[in-house]
Amino acid sequence: MLSNNESLYPILFDFAEPWKIDLLEFLNENYHEDFSMEQIASLTGRSLATFKRDFKKISNLTPQKWLIKKRLEMAYVKLKEEKKKVQEVCTKVGFKNLSHFSTAFKRQYGVPPTEV
Repeated sequence: MLSNNESLYPILFDFAEPWKIDLLEFLNENYHEDFSMEQIASLTGRSLATFKRDFKKISNLTPQKWLIKKRLEMAYVKLKEEKKKVQEVCTKVGFKNLSHFSTAFKRQYGVPPTEV
Protein backbone atom coordinates (compact mmCIF):
# COMPACT_ATOMS: atom_id res chain seq x y z
CA MET A 1 0.00 0.00 0.00
CA LEU A 2 2.76 2.46 0.91
CA SER A 3 4.72 1.76 -2.25
CA ASN A 4 1.65 2.85 -4.22
CA ASN A 5 0.85 5.96 -2.22
CA GLU A 6 3.70 7.76 -0.51
CA SER A 7 1.34 10.49 0.68
CA LEU A 8 0.27 8.09 3.46
CA TYR A 9 3.71 8.22 5.13
CA PRO A 10 3.03 11.41 7.13
CA ILE A 11 -0.30 10.10 8.35
CA LEU A 12 0.75 6.57 9.22
CA PHE A 13 4.14 7.38 10.65
CA ASP A 14 3.55 10.60 12.56
CA PHE A 15 4.66 9.67 16.07
CA ALA A 16 5.69 13.20 17.04
CA GLU A 17 2.72 13.83 19.34
CA PRO A 18 0.99 10.55 20.18
CA TRP A 19 -0.62 11.97 23.34
CA LYS A 20 -2.72 14.45 21.40
CA ILE A 21 -6.28 13.39 20.74
CA ASP A 22 -7.85 14.22 17.38
CA LEU A 23 -9.62 17.56 17.86
CA LEU A 24 -12.52 17.09 15.47
CA GLU A 25 -13.24 13.60 16.72
CA PHE A 26 -13.22 14.82 20.32
CA LEU A 27 -15.43 17.83 19.58
CA ASN A 28 -17.89 15.85 17.46
CA GLU A 29 -18.29 13.36 20.29
CA ASN A 30 -18.48 15.98 23.07
CA TYR A 31 -20.07 19.09 21.51
CA HIS A 32 -22.97 18.89 23.97
CA GLU A 33 -20.73 18.95 27.07
CA ASP A 34 -20.16 22.13 29.06
CA PHE A 35 -16.37 22.20 28.71
CA SER A 36 -14.38 25.41 28.78
CA MET A 37 -11.77 25.90 26.07
CA GLU A 38 -9.10 25.24 28.72
CA GLN A 39 -10.74 21.92 29.58
CA ILE A 40 -10.99 20.89 25.94
CA ALA A 41 -7.33 21.76 25.45
CA SER A 42 -6.34 19.71 28.48
CA LEU A 43 -8.56 16.76 27.58
CA THR A 44 -7.01 16.63 24.11
CA GLY A 45 -3.45 16.80 25.44
CA ARG A 46 -2.71 20.42 24.61
CA SER A 47 -2.05 23.75 26.22
CA LEU A 48 -4.69 26.38 25.45
CA ALA A 49 -2.35 28.13 22.99
CA THR A 50 -1.55 24.86 21.20
CA PHE A 51 -5.23 23.92 21.12
CA LYS A 52 -6.11 27.23 19.45
CA ARG A 53 -3.22 26.92 17.00
CA ASP A 54 -4.12 23.32 16.11
CA PHE A 55 -7.79 24.21 15.78
CA LYS A 56 -6.96 27.06 13.41
CA LYS A 57 -5.31 24.49 11.12
CA ILE A 58 -8.56 22.53 10.73
CA SER A 59 -11.23 25.24 10.76
CA ASN A 60 -11.78 28.81 9.66
CA LEU A 61 -14.01 29.31 12.70
CA THR A 62 -12.94 29.93 16.28
CA PRO A 63 -13.49 26.92 18.57
CA GLN A 64 -16.43 28.71 20.23
CA LYS A 65 -18.11 29.50 16.90
CA TRP A 66 -17.49 25.96 15.67
CA LEU A 67 -19.18 24.56 18.80
CA ILE A 68 -22.20 26.85 18.42
CA LYS A 69 -22.53 25.92 14.74
CA LYS A 70 -22.28 22.20 15.54
CA ARG A 71 -24.83 22.51 18.35
CA LEU A 72 -27.25 24.36 16.08
CA GLU A 73 -26.84 21.78 13.31
CA MET A 74 -27.59 18.97 15.75
CA ALA A 75 -30.53 20.93 17.18
CA TYR A 76 -31.99 21.33 13.71
CA VAL A 77 -31.81 17.58 13.14
CA LYS A 78 -33.41 16.84 16.50
CA LEU A 79 -36.21 19.33 15.89
CA LYS A 80 -36.87 18.47 12.24
CA GLU A 81 -36.32 14.73 12.10
CA GLU A 82 -36.78 13.57 15.68
CA LYS A 83 -39.65 15.97 16.46
CA LYS A 84 -38.21 16.84 19.89
CA LYS A 85 -39.41 19.80 21.97
CA VAL A 86 -37.39 23.03 21.83
CA GLN A 87 -36.50 23.10 25.54
CA GLU A 88 -35.35 19.48 25.45
CA VAL A 89 -33.24 20.05 22.34
CA CYS A 90 -31.74 23.23 23.76
CA THR A 91 -30.26 21.46 26.77
CA LYS A 92 -29.48 18.22 24.95
CA VAL A 93 -27.18 19.94 22.43
CA GLY A 94 -25.35 21.94 25.09
CA PHE A 95 -27.03 25.33 25.33
CA LYS A 96 -27.65 26.56 28.87
CA ASN A 97 -29.99 29.40 27.97
CA LEU A 98 -33.16 28.98 25.89
CA SER A 99 -33.17 32.64 24.84
CA HIS A 100 -29.57 32.44 23.58
CA PHE A 101 -30.38 29.19 21.79
CA SER A 102 -33.46 30.66 20.10
CA THR A 103 -31.62 33.79 19.00
CA ALA A 104 -28.65 31.83 17.62
CA PHE A 105 -30.97 29.35 15.90
CA LYS A 106 -32.96 32.10 14.19
CA ARG A 107 -29.74 33.83 13.11
CA GLN A 108 -28.46 30.56 11.61
CA TYR A 109 -31.66 29.28 9.97
CA GLY A 110 -33.85 32.36 9.53
CA VAL A 111 -36.71 30.91 11.58
CA PRO A 112 -37.17 30.35 15.31
CA PRO A 113 -36.75 26.77 16.52
CA THR A 114 -40.48 26.58 17.25
CA GLU A 115 -41.20 26.80 13.49
CA VAL A 116 -39.00 23.89 12.39
